[in-house]
Amino acid sequence: MTKALALSIDDPAHDCPVPPETVGRLIKSDAEGARYLLDGIPEATRARLAVWLYGRSHTHEIGIRVAATCEGATLRRAAGLVGNVLYDLSRRPYAAPSHGTRSGGGSRISLGGSARRA
Repeated sequence: MTKALALSIDDPAHDCPVPPETVGRLIKSDAEGARYLLDGIPEATRARLAVWLYGRSHTHEIGIRVAATCEGATLRRAAGLVGNVLYDLSRRPYAAPSHGTRSGGGSRISLGGSARRA
């Protein structure tokens, strides 16, 4: 019996489980094209790919979409607790991260220093 290596979003040193060309096509594809690409990839590999994509900020959303094509047990085998979280996220409507957005009423930060001089 072959044991697969567990992946973690905390360890970016792991290589992508699919060829870079596949990732490029997946990033550029629409929903139908992505389904077509993912159909040809075994579920265990899709789970590892979901974790790999989710661990990078620019492919975070795609990782969640790929995770939606996997069973929870497969994601757990691929990434343990991270797989559990990814499974839960993939079953909810996607909410874009709020980091980098500015909410009203906050204090301003200036890199130029204080306006008052003593």
